Amino acid sequence: MTRMKTFQNLATFVALTMLASGCGYNTMVAQRESIDAQWAQVENQLQRRNDLIPNLVETTKGYASHEKEIFESIAEARAKLIGAKSRDEQIEASNQVSGALSRLLAIAENYPDLKANTQFARLSDELAGTENRIATERRRYNEEVKTYNTTIKGFPTTIFAGCFGFQAADYFEAPNEAKVAPKIEF
Repeated sequence: MTRMKTFQNLATFVALTMLASGCGYNTMVAQRESIDAQWAQVENQLQRRNDLIPNLVETTKGYASHEKEIFESIAEARAKLIGAKSRDEQIEASNQVSGALSRLLAIAENYPDLKANTQFARLSDELAGTENRIATERRRYNEEVKTYNTTIKGFPTTIFAGCFGFQAADYFEAPNEAKVAPKIEF
């Protein structure tokens, strides 16, 4: 009988703790919504970059018309970003766009007249500003993901997170190419 009483007391304590804490459900919902809202900000900046790219490419084409491969890779990466359905596909496509754009800007170094072109200078400044905005929004998104993941992996919330279908969110990580130092030749 004492075992039954102890079990009842424990069950009552667990039930009261769950009720008092709300099992973290509302917190997890709010944090998941914050992640989605922050992702929307990342998408806004990715779209801004997508809108700038055709102008930058067209301006550069006049000077570097024989650099066909780079223009094709930018167009392909941009098309992937526009057609991306999932967050993971958007992240992968965004990383491809970043790599292609860095190659385009490296080409510009070989064309002094292009660097002096005011349209190119304005567009590359706009692109640099956009890349900074993307980096800022990516950082903010990753901070939201960290907060959410920490919550759903903490005890006792982890017990309820699984029951309610809350799963860890993925970070927006830099592509492998970004981890390699660029080779600069003089």
